[in-house]
Amino acid sequence: MELIRALQLLRLNSVSSDWVNAVWDFEFTDTDPLDPVIEEEIKEDPDVFKTVYMQLLTFSNEDDDNTQSVWVVFGENGVSAKTLVAVLSYFILSAKAKNPSLEQRLCGLQAASLYLLLLKIPGSVANKVYHQILFDTCLNMPLKCWPQDSGKKRKKDSLKCSQGDPKSGKRSKPPKKASEEMEIDDDEDDEEEGMYFSAQDLLKLRECIVSLVRTLLRLLERISLRDKPQSADSCVQLFTELTNFEPVIGDLSFSQERNVDQLESLPELSYHGLGLLCSTIHGEGDECRRRVFRKLLYVILMMKAQERSKPRLLAPSQAVSGARDQAILFISHIVDQQREATLPLLRIIVQHICHQMVEKSEYRASGAQAVGKLMAKMPCQDYAAIVKWLYNYSQNNKVAFRMFALDVTMVLLQQSERDVDDTVDPELAVFLSHRFLVHNIIYNHRIDISPTVRGHALHCLAQCLELGSQNATKCVHELFSNTGAQTMLDSAHSEQTLKGQKTALTFRTIELTKHKSITTTNRSVMNTSFQNEETMALFKKHVSDPKTNARKSALETVMSLLKHGVVSCSAENLSILSERCRDPAVSVKKKAMQCLMDLLAALSENREVQEAWLRGVLPAVMDSESSVQEKALECLDHVIITHIKNQGKYRDGDTSQRLAWDLLVLMCEKCQDLSRYFSKAFSVWAPQQKFTPAFVNSLLSHTEGERAAAAWLLLAKIASCSPKLNYTTILDTWENTIRSPVVSVTMTCHILSVMGDIASNINDDTKARIVDDLMGWLKTFSLPLEVINSCVDTLVRFGRSDNTQDTLRFLDRFCGELVSVCESYLSGVILQEKGAMNINEDLLVKHLYTLGATSLHCPSKVGKRIFLLVQSVLTPSEQLDPAEGHELPASQPLSQFKPNSMPTVVRAHAVITLGKLCLQHEELMLKYLPVFARELEVGTELAVRSNVVVVMCDLCVRYTNTVSRYIPNISACLRDKEPIVREQTLIMLTNLLQEEYVKWKGALFFRFAIALVDPDPAIADLCEYCLVELLLKKSPLMFSQHFIECIFHFNSYEKHKKYNKFPQTESEKSRFSLRGHQNQGKRFRIYRFLLKNFTDEQRFNITTKICQDILASFVDSELPLDSQGSELLADTFDVLSLKEMKLSAMSSPAAGEDPQEDEMAMAKAVLQVAQKKLVSQVQKRNFVENVLPIIISLKNMLEEQHSPVLKHLMAYLQVTLQDYRSEVKELFAADEQLAAEMEYNLKQFEKEKQQQEQQQQMENQLANFTMSPRQNGNSMASPAQAANVGRQTPRGGFATPLHPHANKGPARTPKSADALRHRTYAGMVTPVRANSSPTVFSTGRGKQAGRAISTPQASINEVTFGEQVSAICYESRRVTGSKDVEEEESVLHLSSPEQQKPVPRQWNVESPLVQKLRSKKRFQ
Repeated sequence: MELIRALQLLRLNSVSSDWVNAVWDFEFTDTDPLDPVIEEEIKEDPDVFKTVYMQLLTFSNEDDDNTQSVWVVFGENGVSAKTLVAVLSYFILSAKAKNPSLEQRLCGLQAASLYLLLLKIPGSVANKVYHQILFDTCLNMPLKCWPQDSGKKRKKDSLKCSQGDPKSGKRSKPPKKASEEMEIDDDEDDEEEGMYFSAQDLLKLRECIVSLVRTLLRLLERISLRDKPQSADSCVQLFTELTNFEPVIGDLSFSQERNVDQLESLPELSYHGLGLLCSTIHGEGDECRRRVFRKLLYVILMMKAQERSKPRLLAPSQAVSGARDQAILFISHIVDQQREATLPLLRIIVQHICHQMVEKSEYRASGAQAVGKLMAKMPCQDYAAIVKWLYNYSQNNKVAFRMFALDVTMVLLQQSERDVDDTVDPELAVFLSHRFLVHNIIYNHRIDISPTVRGHALHCLAQCLELGSQNATKCVHELFSNTGAQTMLDSAHSEQTLKGQKTALTFRTIELTKHKSITTTNRSVMNTSFQNEETMALFKKHVSDPKTNARKSALETVMSLLKHGVVSCSAENLSILSERCRDPAVSVKKKAMQCLMDLLAALSENREVQEAWLRGVLPAVMDSESSVQEKALECLDHVIITHIKNQGKYRDGDTSQRLAWDLLVLMCEKCQDLSRYFSKAFSVWAPQQKFTPAFVNSLLSHTEGERAAAAWLLLAKIASCSPKLNYTTILDTWENTIRSPVVSVTMTCHILSVMGDIASNINDDTKARIVDDLMGWLKTFSLPLEVINSCVDTLVRFGRSDNTQDTLRFLDRFCGELVSVCESYLSGVILQEKGAMNINEDLLVKHLYTLGATSLHCPSKVGKRIFLLVQSVLTPSEQLDPAEGHELPASQPLSQFKPNSMPTVVRAHAVITLGKLCLQHEELMLKYLPVFARELEVGTELAVRSNVVVVMCDLCVRYTNTVSRYIPNISACLRDKEPIVREQTLIMLTNLLQEEYVKWKGALFFRFAIALVDPDPAIADLCEYCLVELLLKKSPLMFSQHFIECIFHFNSYEKHKKYNKFPQTESEKSRFSLRGHQNQGKRFRIYRFLLKNFTDEQRFNITTKICQDILASFVDSELPLDSQGSELLADTFDVLSLKEMKLSAMSSPAAGEDPQEDEMAMAKAVLQVAQKKLVSQVQKRNFVENVLPIIISLKNMLEEQHSPVLKHLMAYLQVTLQDYRSEVKELFAADEQLAAEMEYNLKQFEKEKQQQEQQQQMENQLANFTMSPRQNGNSMASPAQAANVGRQTPRGGFATPLHPHANKGPARTPKSADALRHRTYAGMVTPVRANSSPTVFSTGRGKQAGRAISTPQASINEVTFGEQVSAICYESRRVTGSKDVEEEESVLHLSSPEQQKPVPRQWNVESPLVQKLRSKKRFQ
């Protein structure tokens, strides 16, 4: 018989019975080596197992007669089934040894297949062939025998990539968790070391694995694993691992029933096996399906489940993504086949996908798509229940969960909205609408405490408008409509949340209990009116978010809202985008420009959008970052330059061409102030030879007609760098302009600029004719001032030559002639008796302006008569008599001329003209400089004072040493009553300080700093920008060097021997004084600003210096402790208590900051902890050695004098000792009473902080029921409130962004120590409006609204798979009162220093303080 002959090849009769018994006794976990002779004889035929397999295959068919006779055949021929199983187990276990050879692997797989075939034959159980351990070992054979080295190395490579720093390329140290997870894989790698398998070898192994899997599938079709759960788990594990074993050609189809032999790929065989395991034959109820779904969960999550550690992420690849998609299709197929039985499991797997999601964007996107596809299979009732669960999930305190909830919501919005049917419970009907998803999940997270979630929510809100679904777009429109919308609002602290039970891992549902905060009752659905302006105010706040990604997402959202007409394209709304092109972060600048590009492409006809694009992109060409400059130049080239075509090729229907010309026309009209940025762009393009003759000719073709002004604008920019122009066209246009009765100011200036550029290429006759035209035009004095200036410049350029003498003669001739004409006219107006009575104001101004412009080029033609004529214009109409009690001005007015009554505009232009004359004549400057200074002191005309400031600052550049003495007069204008003068002074002084024409001497810094609290918010904002972005970068020590003197100066304290000793008049002292309780808010606004821009080193040093220079002076009695000294000392302690004084390295991560998910962030966090510990030790040592002795001495002094400053000292100690909470007694070992007081105060501080947090949580919960932004006041009642407003209303300009801790909700911020002082801040700075200037660009800062924190305190601890059903509910954490009482009783109760001391009871005891003082005296 063939079967017996095949079995003889296995040499079963030669095997020792003792060896067989030993194998069975060890239960196939270990075995002694088989007799080498027998083993060699078996291996002589490499196909021995295949031969036996083929012979046994006929007995495994469904024919009962054949299948049952195999055991009879074994008995008749003396074949022991026990021996056969033992021999097969030997080869199976040999394949599992360390570094098995190819032969061992092939034999092991074939032996395993043969064993599984034996199990399929009826009677195998009765004949004791089945053994649990051996069966499970056979199931592990495919994964053990397939080489793992290549796959493992790929995983390690991917791990290295994920841990490396993309910027530096350095590899960070992996966290402990990752090393533990990789430990098993490393061992397996060592096992495979040195093994090499060719493609042919791998093919053989695959064939054996396929044979084994097919045998297993046939076995599962015949036998049930209902009573063998461990074997069922092993089968599921095998099939799950093989789903991504190899790629599948084409798409997998689960709907067609096919034979096992028809399936070719291992994934197809695996899913067929999983389908068999989902059938009821292998278990009652849903146990088998639950087992399958649980394993496929990790395939969908792109993870690898591990027995002894947590699941490990797989590197995203095409194979992993394909396996994920196949798993989703398979689950969908099973749900379609067994709908009622699998719907509960479908809900479970959706919940667990959400729970086990990680904070990595590619995994989140994949998981969200999976959840969307699975939820599409749910009926409306289950779908609504999951959406309700998702809403609660979105409020968890884990950032990754809230981020994933937003991703899932976006996927659900891409699906069709479901209609409510009869199967849906009424209370769940609301969850079916897209409106709920947009309003209650996406929109509510725009105020999330985490900047990452805030940014992602804003990004999702913008994407809603780009979706094809009209429902989502409509929902967004509702949010910004003025009619109001019914919106179900969430609560930051709902009654239920997700929680897990720490039990064994099983796959169980995570059910929901009813939410009281989410029902369809009238109590939970509120009508809220979303006002457009208020909502945009919130988005302005988001655009100024401290986090870069949040600002970028906010910009994208604002762009989408504008693009789709949700909000109007007003100048105010568009300025949000254009102003962010000057953001501190490079990526935000680029994002803002990209948003403007997208908006312009969508709304190319909108003039407001065009202007916003110009104001955003053009200034960026002068940005400090080269990449931003390149982006701006690319935008300009793409939108304007590329679309300049010849007149004949222009088409009105071409949107791009029309847009390019519209932008140029706009620059000639409303946006002329941007011309210098446009010139900068052309100066960059010029060396690139960008402007070809064809381009220039195309421009020339547009010089007549409606686009003429725009064409001349471009020609004026490129004329100096372009190839030879067509001079005929230019000269013809000039002739027409000269003879035209109506002059376009802008176009004429551009034509004159082009004429000046081509002057060197024109022949002498043409030059002479043009010069005569210019002179004739100028002598008419009918031109606008801008044209006069351009004409003079062009005239000068026509006179230039290689011979300097010829140039001077030309200028003396023509410019001198114009000077003489102006002199004659001024003489007639000023010197004649009635000349001033019939004055033509406009004509006089033009003569003065022409005189100033031409006198710069011919100083030799300017005589003293002209000086006197111009001075006479400036003589005031009446002399100023000093009022009683007021000082006389420092310089007296000149009295050569009698007073006249010239108009203010004439006098203002006379100042500019006289300043130009002074630039060329030093003796004139020396004579008239006191006149200018006098005008700043007593002048009443705004335009005159403003121009005097400009003139004096220009003279400072020319005559630095002389004019620098008048810098105090100029800086005094920083407190001028007119905002224009203050702003002009600020700009001009900044320019002088930048170029180092002026130094920080005297009171200049303090006067400059006072502009930080200017009544005009725009000026305060401009000052902040100038100090931080322009001046501090040039002098990094500027703030720290002047800080201590700021405390003396702003308190007007002059008793110190070193500080605040520069000369000032009494009027200047009064004007710049910030002394007194009413100015306390202003002083601390300046202190906070300076400290915020300190480095940690400067903060550390300034603390010690304050103690030595201020506090020690009072201890040593160098400074008297009078009323002024008390005010100074109180300010000093309040400054030391400010949170800005705390070292940034000592600041712990704030609540709401994103968790450290990746390896680089975790390594950085570990480094920060070590750094904080080191810095803390250094700071503690400094505090103990240098600060604490002074503080204790000063405290004793204040107690003796009963000074009110004592409460400020105690508040400072309370703040400082928060970092040394457990070391108070050690620090104050020398003063036991002080130690006891500090212990008590710290206890009270913590209690008050807890009460404040509870109160704020209640306020936030109520605030969530209104979507209107809460408005903050302009003034504050306490420093603590000042700190809160500083966080809630950040000055969102283009200086350094706010500190990451600055935008947190007050509920998570410890109570500021300032609140403990009970002091009132008055006159705090109001929010600053947008502002820009032609010289120094400031930023727009909008009033920011407070927000409620939408994230609850509770968290999902761990979803477990316990036998009990876990509920989703919020955990309420309460502190028992008994513990507080015990802690309170252990502390010595002392009254606060602020409270009045009660009358002491008459006991015959002494206080510890008296005893201590007495003991000190005894030992002295």
